[in-house]
Amino acid sequence: SIQFCNTNLYLTLFSYINTGNNTYNFFIFFKIILLLLLFKNGEHMANIFDDLEVGKSVFKDKQPLDHRFLPENLPHRKEQITQIAKYWIEALNNVTPSDITIYGKTGTGKTAAAKFAREQLNEAASNKNVFIKVEYIRCTDYTTEYQVIAQLCQKLGRNVPHRGWTKGEVINTFRDIFRRNAYGKKLILIVILDEIDILLSKDGDGILYTLTRTDNVSILSISNYVEFKQFITPRVMSSLRDKEIVFPPYGADQLADILSERAHLSFKEDTIESDVIPLCSAMAAKEEGDARYALDLLRTAGEIADEEESDKIIGDYVRRAKDRIEHNKITDIILTLPTQQQRVLDAILRLTQNNEEITSGKLYDTYKEVSKGDSVTYRRIFDFINELEMLGIISTNTISRGRGKGRTNIITLQCDTNLLEKTLYSI
Repeated sequence: SIQFCNTNLYLTLFSYINTGNNTYNFFIFFKIILLLLLFKNGEHMANIFDDLEVGKSVFKDKQPLDHRFLPENLPHRKEQITQIAKYWIEALNNVTPSDITIYGKTGTGKTAAAKFAREQLNEAASNKNVFIKVEYIRCTDYTTEYQVIAQLCQKLGRNVPHRGWTKGEVINTFRDIFRRNAYGKKLILIVILDEIDILLSKDGDGILYTLTRTDNVSILSISNYVEFKQFITPRVMSSLRDKEIVFPPYGADQLADILSERAHLSFKEDTIESDVIPLCSAMAAKEEGDARYALDLLRTAGEIADEEESDKIIGDYVRRAKDRIEHNKITDIILTLPTQQQRVLDAILRLTQNNEEITSGKLYDTYKEVSKGDSVTYRRIFDFINELEMLGIISTNTISRGRGKGRTNIITLQCDTNLLEKTLYSI
């Protein structure tokens, strides 16, 4: 049958060749040659995934090790969640809640606690005659007032484009939702603005001005930095009047509790050696109690176990996971930095390798040498230093030189010098 098929294909090929359109003939000729190759000896190209067998794995479900996963229980954050609930409970009585600001380092459970409280409020509201909406906005995705308001309109059922309208048109459409809604009830909207410092630094405090001056809207802001309020003008601060909640870093024992619960959900039985979770917890505790980092360590250690075709996760895999995570994180950050910031990092690297104390003045001098005439102003260097510190690549410490000598910022590199050098010089 294969031979018959091939004979018919050849006859079809020659019949097309004898027609007048040479371009068309060539195209058909090429297609038929491909068909002949595919069907030769009865063989055809299979889906590549058919040949990839799923081997044994220590995982039963990776999702609980993702920091975006929202578990049924948040260990060691009941106090903070309860504080949020005490402010939000007013919504259940049809009263707009107070604004809230949450502070805390990366990986201290701020976003998870806010989302957990949202789920609890939605559940409580379903049993009451109230109309409450809690909408989450990640400010790294929506970086202008226009984009945030347009996204809120979309979530509330109004088809507003993310560009093309005037800001006034978008704001009026947003406010109109509160005057007319399909349920005939008073709408209370709680807006969670995660990483609000990014939005404010890029676009100013217009979003807070609009939301605080819209009836029945409450804001929950989340920031890694207490200093983010420097971006808020006095006229907005006067109407914000927020309640503040601080999320302290997790300790090693608390991180171990979190990892134990997630490990139970993610891994098959008897796949984790006894030293793995304590090791992940200790390493993450040194990273300012970062639960995200602890979860990344545990997940990556499991992936290394699978790569090694091992049925156990061991301590050595955690140490290898640490190196892999740091390498990927630092490399990705450095490669995406603007050229001038890469040059600042190059200058910091050179001074570090020379064991020199790095002041802003000395850094600027070395940076100008690196830039070879294509440099920014001394003032702009301070912006770069702040941004690099926010990324965790460097740290700064203000020290006093003694009476009459003022205070000086000392800059310290916070990543491996060999990795930094390799990445910078590969660009």
